[in-house]
Amino acid sequence: MTCEACRTIPPVVSTGYTAKGQYEDIAGLNTYITGPQDSRIGLVCVYDVFGLAIQTLQGADRLASQLGAVVLVPDFFHGDAIKVEWLPPDTDEKKELMTRFLTEKAGLPENSEALKGVMATAKSRFSSVEKWAAYGLCWGGKLVVLNSGSHTPFTATGQVHPGRLETADAEKLIVPHIVLASKDEPADVVAEYSKIISTNKLGGSVETYESMWHGWMGARANLDEALGYAEYTRGYNRLAEFFGAHLK
Repeated sequence: MTCEACRTIPPVVSTGYTAKGQYEDIAGLNTYITGPQDSRIGLVCVYDVFGLAIQTLQGADRLASQLGAVVLVPDFFHGDAIKVEWLPPDTDEKKELMTRFLTEKAGLPENSEALKGVMATAKSRFSSVEKWAAYGLCWGGKLVVLNSGSHTPFTATGQVHPGRLETADAEKLIVPHIVLASKDEPADVVAEYSKIISTNKLGGSVETYESMWHGWMGARANLDEALGYAEYTRGYNRLAEFFGAHLK
């Protein structure tokens, strides 16, 4: 998490939606599973630092329905995600808690190994799936793009309101990759990403949702607000369009 918005905007407590999937252990991670389990296509969602937020699960349900795909949302943090009361990190105690979480629970090397474990198990568990894709929200986007280079198990990948955005990651891509950025990500890095993806001929895309805040498709989604709901819907429709084009 590098942008100021990511460090300061709390998640939205959302009610009124009942998730459609179920939970199952996948490679030692409690994993939300939605969509037809005999599908030919599968997606993995890597959530943001707030874990299994209902808005994130609703997004997974939407993609499962629109694509006819099985969608997995593994709980990499084992139920111990960032707490609402830590934000903003305006005391020494909160800063310490955030730092410890980001270096321990959210460590990228360890979670990359966990993601590889999920995929190894998922390929056996969902043997009908012929093509897998992955998308990540904020922190999850960084984890996904780091696993989109050589030896990637994915046919296509994406980042939504990405955290720790670095052009070096884009330069290593070997699959089509979509970036849906908010107004809060560094515009210069987003522009460089766009330049790289537009010239690598893999079929990726970089788009900025100018009216949206960092987190509008994850735990910070405000679905009770008209514009927030409309842009949340537009964003997931765009992911469905992108993955549908590359998986079917």
